[in-house]
Amino acid sequence: MNQQPTRDEIRRAPKVLLHDHLDGGVRPATIIDLARETGYDRLPTTDVDELRTWFREASDSGSLERYLETFDHTVGVMQTREALVRVAAECAEDLANDGVVYAEVRYAPELHTSEGLSLDEVVEAVLEGFKAGSAGRNIRVGALLTAMRHQARSMEIAELAVRYRDVGVAGFDIAGAEAGYPPTRHLDAFEYLQRENSHFTIHAGEGFGLPSIWQAIQWCGADRLGHGVRIIDDIQVASDGTAKLGRLAAYVRDMRIPLEMCPTSNLQTGAASSLADHPIGLLRRLHFRVTVNTDNRLMSDTSVSQEFANLVETFGYGWDDLQWFTVNAMKSAFIPFDERLALINGVIKPGFAQLKWQA
Repeated sequence: MNQQPTRDEIRRAPKVLLHDHLDGGVRPATIIDLARETGYDRLPTTDVDELRTWFREASDSGSLERYLETFDHTVGVMQTREALVRVAAECAEDLANDGVVYAEVRYAPELHTSEGLSLDEVVEAVLEGFKAGSAGRNIRVGALLTAMRHQARSMEIAELAVRYRDVGVAGFDIAGAEAGYPPTRHLDAFEYLQRENSHFTIHAGEGFGLPSIWQAIQWCGADRLGHGVRIIDDIQVASDGTAKLGRLAAYVRDMRIPLEMCPTSNLQTGAASSLADHPIGLLRRLHFRVTVNTDNRLMSDTSVSQEFANLVETFGYGWDDLQWFTVNAMKSAFIPFDERLALINGVIKPGFAQLKWQA
């Protein structure tokens, strides 16, 4: 009962994923296929193993801006309806094979229109792919529509998210380089979403500090925080391990605002220096609403199971900790309360219980 979960056992556990980018999880072989089919000729290599290695190494620079450059290639081959359907279907398949039972996968529709697709056609293609890839598998996948914070199309994307919310779009997100592009630049979109009773998350507290988190919550009204690691800057830890929370950190914890944490990605972008030093350890101990996510499975060469296994290895977590992270995520999903509860009580808790007693 007290044994630490193994990687294989973790893979069999029912998991929940809230922060995963569609264009950050494309299979290397698929990128090469699509480049050939669409005439995209800027790939660094057309060897599958070499390409996988290139993405990981290019993402390990410690710079968020450099990390974001790797998306030029994945987005570059995702400009046709067929490509989007395939990538979305394979995403659902890959997550299901990793034991994920519920996922919200995000992407920016505006980045997939260079070959003439309309925003609506992009959304419909991705939803079709998620549906095809989920068929016959124990997974439910919803989409989050992302606006780019350095562009001026957030209102358009917010309206798109509301338009498709009853057919598979779970909510809205805003992403891109944080410094110099505060979320308050898109206040009209967030106010519109609030008036429409719509859900949204904001990338905040990854590449920029506490002001980004404060704006996301107090000005924009975010339901969840994408990353949020810099909330650690508002917590003082004494030599005896006791913690004193500042007003913002206390508010985030008191209000149970979910933190979509992506440990491996944070190491790559320099938001944390090592996994042992990652804020997730302290935030878990202090009972913040922490969730564990992949961010970009291709760039980080990771999966939800891999992220969990790394945390088990680093912090000595057991089944109860992994279940706690998973239930946190399911509670924080952008679907109705009764549907969240059904997955928690009908799938997640029974699945973990079985694995615990087998251990």
